[in-house]
Amino acid sequence: MERDDLIVNDSYSLNAHHSEEEGVKIRKKIYLVTVILCIITAIEIGIGMAGVNRLSASPSTWMGIKWFYVILTLIKAGYIVLVFMHLGDERKNLRWTILAPYIFFIIYLIFIIFMESTYIKDTITSFIGG
Repeated sequence: MERDDLIVNDSYSLNAHHSEEEGVKIRKKIYLVTVILCIITAIEIGIGMAGVNRLSASPSTWMGIKWFYVILTLIKAGYIVLVFMHLGDERKNLRWTILAPYIFFIIYLIFIIFMESTYIKDTITSFIGG
């Protein structure tokens, strides 16, 4: 029995090489993606650390920090989908056809999270205080 992963002369392995220019281009893209994701992550961590140090901030400031953090996380997730799932190479209409339902679903989930948390907080406050 011959293993097909040891066959060296199949047509795929012969055609699966890149020139040095293509290799440099691919490596540059990988480095760029890594740098962009690291920068966004560093900003998220910096915002989180600054927010922890300023817990006495007003509720509106704290809410702004939370929203900024959510927005950066969604941007990073979208970038990962566009690059690693090769959705960025597709036509604009196909990208929006795939991404739009997820965007609306995420907005819906955020809306539900804020509405339910406000309701629960008001209910507990009225129960304890009332």
